[in-house]
Amino acid sequence: MIDRLRRATSCATLTVSAAALLTLVTLQHAEMADILVYRAEGAAAAAGGGDLYGFTVTRWQLPATYPPFAALLFVPTTWLQLPALKAVFLLGNIALTAALVHLSCRLAGPEPTRARTCLLTSGALWLEPVFQTTLFGQINLALATLILWDLTRPAGARGKGLALGIAAGIKLTPAVFVVYLLLTGRRREATYAAAAGAGTVLLGALVLPQASWEFWTRRLYETGRVGKAWIVDNQSVQGLVARALHVAEPGMLWAVPAVLVALAGMYAATRARTEAHGVALTAFTALLVSPISWSHHWVWCVPLLAVLWAGGQRRTAVAVALLFTARTMWLLPHQGDLDLQLAWWQQPLASPYPLLGLGLVLVALRQRRGQPSASSSSASTIRYA
Repeated sequence: MIDRLRRATSCATLTVSAAALLTLVTLQHAEMADILVYRAEGAAAAAGGGDLYGFTVTRWQLPATYPPFAALLFVPTTWLQLPALKAVFLLGNIALTAALVHLSCRLAGPEPTRARTCLLTSGALWLEPVFQTTLFGQINLALATLILWDLTRPAGARGKGLALGIAAGIKLTPAVFVVYLLLTGRRREATYAAAAGAGTVLLGALVLPQASWEFWTRRLYETGRVGKAWIVDNQSVQGLVARALHVAEPGMLWAVPAVLVALAGMYAATRARTEAHGVALTAFTALLVSPISWSHHWVWCVPLLAVLWAGGQRRTAVAVALLFTARTMWLLPHQGDLDLQLAWWQQPLASPYPLLGLGLVLVALRQRRGQPSASSSSASTIRYA
């Protein structure tokens, strides 16, 4: 009876939370700009791909930035009217949030119950990266779920690594997990991932040869196409450095720290005390060193929270959840170039995610692989005494 009541309460909580989110998005008349980009990419791919990297859409003049393989996957977005497509993305991202919560709990510990997944999802929907992903109609949740599903499959599972490679073929940054697999000695999984990634490149080249040549020889290196690195939307190390130094193009002042962070982050990930910590550190390292990591890219906060909570770091988990809910970067003046004119005391508010990521890497570097956290050591001693 109690379990049934708990399940009913959790489902009701999720229903109310999802309904509130849908109502807010509707009342805001959200343009869901990224859906319009994906739809334009799908249309360009269906037409042969000749103009795939030449168009811009929405009032922000947004271009296509993903590899040609992604454009092929976006072709079905042209089959629906825009209102129906928006509804599919809204409901789909809510479902993907639940899937990501479930997989995050699986990564960090035992499989969660359905009631627990519903309850946690109702709160996760309001984390800023998750909310922004839903608001913009982004695919961050889909990619994170695909990657985490693959990584949490049993060791030796058939084709483990293929889904990771496909994710890297859609958006290049997941390729960092292939490096993680190699560094941790999982060459078979890394080989599957690399093969799948190469397959996406080959498929794109066969179906869209002109667009593929343009992307891999030219557009890939035009980081400015993605957006301005210095705006508060960008929560990478480059964004932090640009705003702190009040320069739009930090150049080597960013590149050198980014290389150091990449090396330190991957070293910490490979020596993390658990697999869950290693996966979280790899994801955050990728977000830190990427030239552009929009705030909605940080949906990996969901696995991080699960790892912290399962590791007994409850207060830290609550503090991190508050940080990803506070939306401090949006409270600062950021119209025009005001992002480059922020005072010193505003800098932490403008870059909360990279500062957190750097802090996590530094803490991890001080710990040895297999070393239990202070909060869990006593419990381990009691269990195995």
